[in-house]
Amino acid sequence: MTKPLKFTNANRSTFFATVRQRVDVYFQSQQLSRHANGAMWTKTIFFLTAFVGTYALIMSGQFGPWVMLGLSGLLGACCAFIGFNICHDALHGAFSANKHVNKVFSLLFNLIGANPYVWSITHNIVHHTYTNIPGHDEDIEVAPGLIRLSEEEPVRPWQRFQHLYAFPLYGLASLSWVVRKDYIKFFKSKIGQHPTPRHPRKEYFNLFAYKALYYVLFIVLPLVLLDITWWQFLLGFLTLHLVEGFVLGLVFQLAHVVEGTSFPSPDETGDMQEAWAEHQLRTTANFAPRSALASFLCGGLNRQIEHHLFPRICHIHYPALAVIVQQTAHEFGLPYLENRSFLTALRSHYRMLHQFGQAAAAA
Repeated sequence: MTKPLKFTNANRSTFFATVRQRVDVYFQSQQLSRHANGAMWTKTIFFLTAFVGTYALIMSGQFGPWVMLGLSGLLGACCAFIGFNICHDALHGAFSANKHVNKVFSLLFNLIGANPYVWSITHNIVHHTYTNIPGHDEDIEVAPGLIRLSEEEPVRPWQRFQHLYAFPLYGLASLSWVVRKDYIKFFKSKIGQHPTPRHPRKEYFNLFAYKALYYVLFIVLPLVLLDITWWQFLLGFLTLHLVEGFVLGLVFQLAHVVEGTSFPSPDETGDMQEAWAEHQLRTTANFAPRSALASFLCGGLNRQIEHHLFPRICHIHYPALAVIVQQTAHEFGLPYLENRSFLTALRSHYRMLHQFGQAAAAA
């Protein structure tokens, strides 16, 4: 587990060369940019307006407790959808060909509680390279010791019930970003098995400055400006994050921890014995790919296969790319995993939780 990982099997790598060439031809023949188009900008304006408007309604203090609680949940959903639709593309350099535009939109990640610099390391580099590899991809370690999502993870007796308690735990994802996860990962010497880079000096300032801004906007100002008790604030703040964290966590799980996805380990030399692109097809699944609503809300993350193969292409183009990727995968005899609906994927994930939990019980 300490050896550097490598992906080999050159015969399979021709798949990626072929699918990239076909995608290039598609954009050239259609005379399209790989980045945001009018529909993408419309989505961006819609979600930003919803976020600012919901926050303003809460801070107006003009509503009763139950409406305020509902608005808190709605704000949490807006945060998740901004993360999916705007920040995610921007952090991958996919939103715009202009790096300054991407930088500006990536900063919005701070307003949903997460540090974009830490995310770029843990997600863009580690997760996208070592997808679903136990001990390397920390994105599948949702709650170590509590939720078991691979055969490599230690067995605990309470995991036999994880299919019951896992979903509420997903709701803690964004709250963990706000209070602990970003700090821990920033100062860790390595992520998974991979040494963290030497951080630029400005990132130390950014980490604490933007966290402070978040605390002011979402903790200090509501307590100072709104006529509410401390427990009403706490209930609203927790509701915001339970909704945000649940949406964020569940979308990720439905893309990587469902029936058919694999959790491969390297051999003793650190060789994965497969090409990187093939690895992505075996460890990633789409869900509800033909649902316009899922595509609109999830920022294309219901088409994770296309995203993992082409993370620097704006998600607005994924429906067209999916036709190319699926056809090419079948030509090369490679899997193309997908659940046709959200509920189908949800049931599949539940069965996976139950499977790994019962294996723990048997052990």
